[in-house]
Amino acid sequence: MIKSIITLLLFVPLLSSNIHAKGSSFTEGYGKTLNLGLGAGYYGYVGHSFPLFNVNYEFDVAKSFTLAPSVSFYSYTNSYYWGNSDYPYRYYSYSETAVPIGLKGSYYFDDLLKANPRWDFYLAGSLGFAIVNSSWDANYYGDRNYYHNNNPLYLELHIGAEYHFNSRFGVYLDLSSGVSTMGLAIH
Repeated sequence: MIKSIITLLLFVPLLSSNIHAKGSSFTEGYGKTLNLGLGAGYYGYVGHSFPLFNVNYEFDVAKSFTLAPSVSFYSYTNSYYWGNSDYPYRYYSYSETAVPIGLKGSYYFDDLLKANPRWDFYLAGSLGFAIVNSSWDANYYGDRNYYHNNNPLYLELHIGAEYHFNSRFGVYLDLSSGVSTMGLAIH
């Protein structure tokens, strides 16, 4: 499915460039954009699906390049069945709340792809750290670091697209190596 989405993201601008209306009042712009998104998966927990909320604000740095300070929030809880020969089998729960904070750099390929101005296509990378609070039930006697990555730093790669409804609002899809989000872009 991801291959289909990536293929669509690469070929839609070629098709949409043919239907671009001359003299359109819509102007292209990347920076000065507030992105509000919801997603699933984060911080290496690809096997766990939980909602994540992300906010970032893009600033123009150079032609077709933006930087966006970013903050996310997720909370994850699950119950497990655990035991070994030393302890009787029992249920326990694990909870984690995290606030990843980082900086995302995006390069837009609209000029190269000759995309319709209503579409933006980009590749990006983000770097940051996560403030993580995790807790275990008192019934758990195993390795308390099993589900927690002790390294708070993260590095992700992104591919994404945005469709502009008008010069003020758009919707976007961002696929990444850590979390995939979709949401509203406010220009």
